Amino acid sequence: MVPALLGLAACTTTEERPAPAAAVAVKPAPAPAAPTFTGPVLAPDGTCNGPAPTGAAVIQTGIGECDLVRLKGKPPTDVLVGEGRAGREVQVLYNEPGAKELYFFVNNRLDRIVK
Repeated sequence: MVPALLGLAACTTTEERPAPAAAVAVKPAPAPAAPTFTGPVLAPDGTCNGPAPTGAAVIQTGIGECDLVRLKGKPPTDVLVGEGRAGREVQVLYNEPGAKELYFFVNNRLDRIVK
């Protein structure tokens, strides 16, 4: 008789379960705005697509692509133009006597120099 009571006790217990969660609609995050930049930029052949600006006096981070060419006084050896996560990415190579200089631009602003 005891086993029968235990069996009935198991059937009569109630278990509390949480209510099912309501479905929540999640909107996708808006796409980031395309980066903007001003001024003329270099074409793959190393020419500027507009008049070269005259604002920069020295080669330093933050100058534009065409500023570099104007300050160097000669066309680059090679130019690679592409699109990356940050937007327009350009690599400008100058073969200098005894060394190579590589200039990295992001959105028409000099980001870093490798010599």
